[in-house]
Amino acid sequence: MQKDSGPLVPLHYYGFGYAALVATGGIIGYAKAGSVPSLAAGLFFGGLAGLGAYQLSQDPRNVWVFLATSGTLAGIMGMRFYNSGKFMPAGLIAGTSLLMVAKLGLSMLSSSHP
Repeated sequence: MQKDSGPLVPLHYYGFGYAALVATGGIIGYAKAGSVPSLAAGLFFGGLAGLGAYQLSQDPRNVWVFLATSGTLAGIMGMRFYNSGKFMPAGLIAGTSLLMVAKLGLSMLSSSHP
């Protein structure tokens, strides 16, 4: 029998991509509209997501920074999407954040059972 080596793509790879998406969104917001708050928030949350992804790469059970970051962004950007109805950028970030929360939750559930 072959030992199960885990998922095809490790969760932290998705985490690094998500962090890059968030940071890039902040940079684009600044470039298009001159929005310094978008730049600051994008780089701050992108950096936190990157830190969380790094922690996941070191220990798959260390999900808390990443979970808090993606959960916070899902809430904030979800409300912005609800109020504005605009998919870009609020809907995109809310959707990907929600997917990351779900993926982390599933990862936590599956790792708790041998």
